[in-house]
Amino acid sequence: MAKTVYVIGHRNPDTDSVVSAAALAHLKQTQGYSEHVAARGGKITPQTEYIFNRFKVPVPTYIPDLLPKTQYYMSGSCQTVNENTSLWSAVALMEDVKSKVLPVVDAEGGYKGLLHYNAFAQSVLRILNPEKHTSVLTSINLIQHTLNAQPIITKDEYNLFKSSILVAAAESESFKKMLDSHKSENLIVLAGDRDDVHEYCIESGIRALVITGGFVLNKDLRKKAEENGVSVLVSPYDTSSTAMLIVYSMPVSAMADTTIKPVKASDTLRKIKPLLSESPSRCLPVVDDNNKVRGIINESDLLHEANIETILVDHNELAQAVEGVENYRIREIIDHHRLGPLTTRDPITFINKPVGATCTLVANLYREQRVSIPKDIASILLCGILADTLILQSATTTDIDRETAEYLSNITNLDISELGVDLVAAASNISGRSASDVIRQDMKEYRETEGVFTVSQIEVDSPAELIERKAEFLSELEMERRSRKALFSALLVTDISKLKSQLFAAVDKRYASIIDFPLQEEGVYFLDDIVSRKKQLIPLLTEQVKKNGK
Repeated sequence: MAKTVYVIGHRNPDTDSVVSAAALAHLKQTQGYSEHVAARGGKITPQTEYIFNRFKVPVPTYIPDLLPKTQYYMSGSCQTVNENTSLWSAVALMEDVKSKVLPVVDAEGGYKGLLHYNAFAQSVLRILNPEKHTSVLTSINLIQHTLNAQPIITKDEYNLFKSSILVAAAESESFKKMLDSHKSENLIVLAGDRDDVHEYCIESGIRALVITGGFVLNKDLRKKAEENGVSVLVSPYDTSSTAMLIVYSMPVSAMADTTIKPVKASDTLRKIKPLLSESPSRCLPVVDDNNKVRGIINESDLLHEANIETILVDHNELAQAVEGVENYRIREIIDHHRLGPLTTRDPITFINKPVGATCTLVANLYREQRVSIPKDIASILLCGILADTLILQSATTTDIDRETAEYLSNITNLDISELGVDLVAAASNISGRSASDVIRQDMKEYRETEGVFTVSQIEVDSPAELIERKAEFLSELEMERRSRKALFSALLVTDISKLKSQLFAAVDKRYASIIDFPLQEEGVYFLDDIVSRKKQLIPLLTEQVKKNGK
């Protein structure tokens, strides 16, 4: 399949992460790299949703994980064949497309079975067993097209019927006795230039008379054949070739292996590997959720590189990345956070600068590469910068952020102060939202030698409602801490109006003193003048963990 490059932020994406992905993917597409797709690793926040809706920009595709899946390794779409196609046409198609298998589908494209040479050989041997009468499932229409026969008379030509094949090779009287021993209503007789045999077959009411060698039906017998409902075809081949080809006139559905069940494009490699090893042809059909065939996956496909790659924005630590990203090539990283222990197989483009927002870096990539920024993209980039710098008031804000914000403001004709008020209002409304939703909307995991901890953040214009719901939030944080076996799980509540914060934290009792901030009340710490998680809080917490977490 064609290569796809996902431009994706961290697994609990904030506005800066989602906007960076959308804007960078747009830049790549503008430069002619159509394989780049904006993606997100989690649910968007109310603020992010507000921004994308307001400026009518499509929200990046949701990618819950990047665990190795069938769709990332399958080589592409494949040819299919309708279940009512003749086996002869199906085998010819397999030769044309140079494929050892052919999925058989119904009229709507739904998977029915898999035609492969093992199944074909076994079925033919069963049909041509000399100890049994040759019996085939076919129709007059299938016989005609397989033989390239000239139709003289056709009756119910599309109806399938199961028939024995009788070759009129014996002397007339002997043949008549053989014919009389068969049930004639579904019998196919092959005969050369023998009018007496033709007449007896027609009088007996057989299903079809196939005249071989290109000979034709005597005109005097035509009316009788029509009256008796006998179909008459003229085969251009000799009798032995005609007999063989009639076997191939069977619908491919009769030869398909229905025991081979399809796999879904979303199935993990762990699930399909044992199924591949059990498949006679070492391959499996791949279907979508509607059972429509999307392609074929072969064992050899798993030896190749996946058909996806990634560009990471707004993070560079695997603990924060969408699950499974380490299985694929990372092309680029665009970030403004501390460096984590991530390694790559190949040299990559790595842009990491101490600015307030990744959106600042992405906006300046447009400028550096002399690509004009559309108004809608410029609008969401400005929002991303303002959201991640607390409307340019955070300690992480740099002159580069301010200059870039002014540049984008001029492009969009948006007032920074007014837009900032709108963004804070969209972010701070927690009415009707569960504690779990608020905590996980922008949660990041940090790993130190002493252990792991998580810190979420929300900006509000007043922390009153959160304080009232303190017990609910602390209970949810404790469940999060236990699930990760973390030292602590915390929520940084930043008061935009006063540029102060409170830290709600559930701490492992064995490390009760690990957080060394003024305790406002049980589980709630007061952080004066701390508004940035990245630049202010995490460095302090990391130091406290190293000091008290041993």
